[in-house]
Amino acid sequence: MSLISRLRLRPSAAQLRLGVRVTVAAVVTFVLARLLDIPLAGLWAVLTAVVVTQTSIGGSLKVTIEYLSGTLGGAIYAGAIAALVPHDTEATLLLVLALAIGPLALLAAMNPHFRIGPFTAAIVLLGSAATHTGPLGSAFYRVLEVALGAATGLAVSLLVLPARAHVLVTEAAGRMLELLAQALPELFAGFSRPLEINELRRIQDRIGAALAQVDAIAAEARRERMTYLASEPDPAPLWRTLLRLRHDLIIVGRAAAMPLPPRFLERLAAPLASFAQAAAEYLRLSGAALKARRDPPSLAAVEKGLEAHAAAIEAARRERLSQDLPAETVERIFALGFALDQMCRNFEDLARCVAEFAQSANARLLKGDAAPK
Repeated sequence: MSLISRLRLRPSAAQLRLGVRVTVAAVVTFVLARLLDIPLAGLWAVLTAVVVTQTSIGGSLKVTIEYLSGTLGGAIYAGAIAALVPHDTEATLLLVLALAIGPLALLAAMNPHFRIGPFTAAIVLLGSAATHTGPLGSAFYRVLEVALGAATGLAVSLLVLPARAHVLVTEAAGRMLELLAQALPELFAGFSRPLEINELRRIQDRIGAALAQVDAIAAEARRERMTYLASEPDPAPLWRTLLRLRHDLIIVGRAAAMPLPPRFLERLAAPLASFAQAAAEYLRLSGAALKARRDPPSLAAVEKGLEAHAAAIEAARRERLSQDLPAETVERIFALGFALDQMCRNFEDLARCVAEFAQSANARLLKGDAAPK
């Protein structure tokens, strides 16, 4: 195995903390299940605790709500069907199984909170033989096991090496900003030399995957704020700003699909290189500031680069350099100017988001609270 492969297999601190929490949740739930004499040695309680214990507290809350609502609804409905419809033969058991799972499967398709409902119904109807109880007893134990596992998993998430989603979302956003900073010079290189389609796709796919990760963690952070487990800024404005920055890079990538005409390249090469360098550095510093909860960096270098590009475009317009160019080429050149202007506006929004997270951290320090974990 190569050195790079070994480094990729090395777990991060967050992954190690999750491993510890899952282990503690499983062991504690097993002990509680044995003390309560739950059938099958608390199998479903332990499995529930393992599933509920997520990377962040917000993620654990989401899975707990889904598991409890789906289990409670599925157990009550399946228990009622089993009690009302006799099923002494195999044929009637098949009928009861279809009556129990069919509506729950439709409900699960309509509302993801009830995804566990059909699974619970199957356990209630078919698991009574293993627990040596009737359908109602099976439903009772199923709800008890899931409630025990969910409560234990959530408690462990809150008490054992807790990881709050509002911290994870700033780290994920910082990683995405670093990707944007790396991508900018690569994309701007397309104005002077042809870029491969696969290279452009690779850049955009990596950024898209990073944005999706920020979105998922931001949803968990919002859930923490709704339950008063965190008094941090709403991550929604930050996510929207990252989304707009990604769109800016998509426009730049399309404009850079072909090199600029020589007459324009001579005028724009230096301003574009200066802007790309300043913008990449701003994104990199913003990502570091966001993760460290510091004030945002200065936009002066980026604004200076934008002004130099605008001046070069104006000079080219006065000299009518675009007079004999195809309409598609002219559109790409002016679309680039629009993208750079929008990017600067989105940088201002990014600065406000970074400043908001920094102010929240400063407020915690003034109150004497510990730094967020």
